[in-house]
Amino acid sequence: MAGTDQEMAAQKSSDEFDSKVDGETQLNVYIGKGVKFNGTLIYDGTIRVDGTMEGELRTAGSLWVGEGAVIAAQVNAGRIISKGTITGDVVAKKSVQLRAPAALNGSITTPSLAMEAGVLFNGTVAMAAQHVSRLVAAPMPMTETEAHSSASQAL
Repeated sequence: MAGTDQEMAAQKSSDEFDSKVDGETQLNVYIGKGVKFNGTLIYDGTIRVDGTMEGELRTAGSLWVGEGAVIAAQVNAGRIISKGTITGDVVAKKSVQLRAPAALNGSITTPSLAMEAGVLFNGTVAMAAQHVSRLVAAPMPMTETEAHSSASQAL
């Protein structure tokens, strides 16, 4: 029996939790509920996982992990948005968003990380420093007294 219009609208809203991130609306690869994929998935577009995946996943685009999805893989993507469970190291070129009730067990490497209350995270985070050249000060020239003191200690 089909659900009511309200139930279907609520499900659609839940399914589209991230379908318009940065204007991306095209879904290129979909691993649905009940589907188990084991292997390497390499793709340039947007990938959504609602089922189970094990292995390696690489995309220059976005990876959406739906609530109830289980991924045990090394993940490398442009952007990662997750409500599911990921076990493995994650690298995102742009950002990682973990939305409740997501769980992530592994390391995260990304320039931007957002995590909602209710997310379970066990691992490490590495974030590239933005504008490092501005943060590194040029060495200060020694005063005449410091230069004389250094020269005296060298003798």
